[in-house]
Amino acid sequence: MLRFEHIAFLWGLAAIPLFILIFFLVRRWKRKALASLGDKATVRKMIPEVSFTRPGLKFIFFTVAFASLVIGAANPQIGTKVEEGKKSGADLMILLDVSNSMVAGHLSPNRLENAKRAISQLIDNLHNDRIGIIIFAGEAYVQLPITTDYSAAKLFLNNISTDIVPTQGTAIGAAIDMGMKSFDFVNGTSKAMVLMTDGENFEDDAIASAKRATEKNVAIHVIGLGSVEGAPVPIYQNGNPTGFRKDEKGQTVITKLNEQMCKEISEAGNGVYVRASNANSGLGIVMNQISKMEQKTFDSKVFKNYEDRFQFFLGFALILLVIEFFISSKKNLKLSELNLFEVRK
Repeated sequence: MLRFEHIAFLWGLAAIPLFILIFFLVRRWKRKALASLGDKATVRKMIPEVSFTRPGLKFIFFTVAFASLVIGAANPQIGTKVEEGKKSGADLMILLDVSNSMVAGHLSPNRLENAKRAISQLIDNLHNDRIGIIIFAGEAYVQLPITTDYSAAKLFLNNISTDIVPTQGTAIGAAIDMGMKSFDFVNGTSKAMVLMTDGENFEDDAIASAKRATEKNVAIHVIGLGSVEGAPVPIYQNGNPTGFRKDEKGQTVITKLNEQMCKEISEAGNGVYVRASNANSGLGIVMNQISKMEQKTFDSKVFKNYEDRFQFFLGFALILLVIEFFISSKKNLKLSELNLFEVRK
């Protein structure tokens, strides 16, 4: 099992495209400057010590070294010891809406981040229950298979954003169906789903999916995210808001909590419905219901010991930087005049 101790440091890798852009812009400017001096072949003879390939080679070494330093700073860790045992608990699948409407306000800082924070707190309070995460927009995907590895759960949770699902929409029914496929019904543990959404379902019949789940004794609890008054959906560029989404008529799109849909799904799923607020995520009420379910014993495998691997990346980066330092940007004319294979008569 691989994890990063300081996963936020990996954002430093986003600087690499900027480095590449700057490198090519400078390279283009230099070529134009040389072209303005005259014929290319003549210019090369005038400045024989200038190398046109070594700067590119030095840049490659520097970029790879930078990437290695960033990964080293994030401290990749490898799980080295797996603990096996028996635990008694329930299976819990989180169905998290990641459609564009989830970046709207009302909940601080927005619906999605508020939900992620609540899930993180939920994971901190789990002991023997297994947890999985399914994300959905226009389609549903398994973000985290059912597990008792809570460290892995938080790692996968941190990576969730509205950009992670390519197809936009809100396919709640598909998420419920995916959750049912992800459960292991052989082990006999009690099972429940927690649907966290604004309820704007435009893709499928979520009510029918919820009813099919109850036929296999899987309860579906719903946490409504947003407000019935609604809020505009912001547009972000480079992490900064630049405006709000507009419809075909140029009007600002207002996304509202479809509380009626949420209540119907929870009723069909034999669960409870709670509207989240900044003061109360609603997960506490839901977990009280889940704790009342029958607890079953199941096999568990969890990584307990993790070993740091940052030293390998930092060492590799140091070697590359040393090599880059000793690569001269200019040609060595004396060395270029040597001909080791020349046969003298």
